[in-house]
Amino acid sequence: MAIPVVWIYWIFSLTVVTYVSAFIINRYREYGFAALVAFYTIYLTASQIVAARLIEFDLGFYTFFAPAAVFLYPFLSQAIDMINEVYGERKTHIAIIIAFITQVLFVIFIFMTNSLSPAPFFAYEDAWQGIFSQSIRIIIASWLSFLVFQNLDAYVFAWLKRKYPKQVFLRSASSDVISLTFDSLIFVVLAFYGVAPVVPLIIGQIVAKNLIGLLDTPWFVWYKRYLENNPVTDRQ
Repeated sequence: MAIPVVWIYWIFSLTVVTYVSAFIINRYREYGFAALVAFYTIYLTASQIVAARLIEFDLGFYTFFAPAAVFLYPFLSQAIDMINEVYGERKTHIAIIIAFITQVLFVIFIFMTNSLSPAPFFAYEDAWQGIFSQSIRIIIASWLSFLVFQNLDAYVFAWLKRKYPKQVFLRSASSDVISLTFDSLIFVVLAFYGVAPVVPLIIGQIVAKNLIGLLDTPWFVWYKRYLENNPVTDRQ
């Protein structure tokens, strides 16, 4: 059975960013935090864009529908765990605030450019407006769910690290499952309650996000092992 091409992209991108992050932290630790925040921010921005596309998610025995961004949300959780593991909970919350501010600016820039008149020969205006003219309700739901689930992830991860310092897989997988579940509940209820059937949407997002979130945990373990086996050098 052929592997769907989406998984090839997913595995390749996750492998590259995990290795590059670990390498930068190991070799230039002072720049590691900035690098991880940069990756974190691009994940978040990309997820905001691709969330507009609904996809069919086929498990083989059951098919449901979810935003395409379900493939990117676990990247967010992994990035925040990578920051938390090396730089601690305080800096993790700072990274969340930085990323949140970039998303506010992103939406402002979209609204700003959408207010301009399109060129008469621009043939894709309707498609553009359809994708980038999200309702205020969707935007607020997205922002609130992001702030809750990412800060919850940071707190749970840090607590598990203190409680079970040797259990790398446990703290990454558990913090992701808990935070991604809350994200699905909060976002769907705030964004679609009263206008769409929320229960199927919640189930679809919880299953998809947590399944992919668990799949990316071995990369976090690899990241941790790389840092343990390659002591920080702080080269300039």
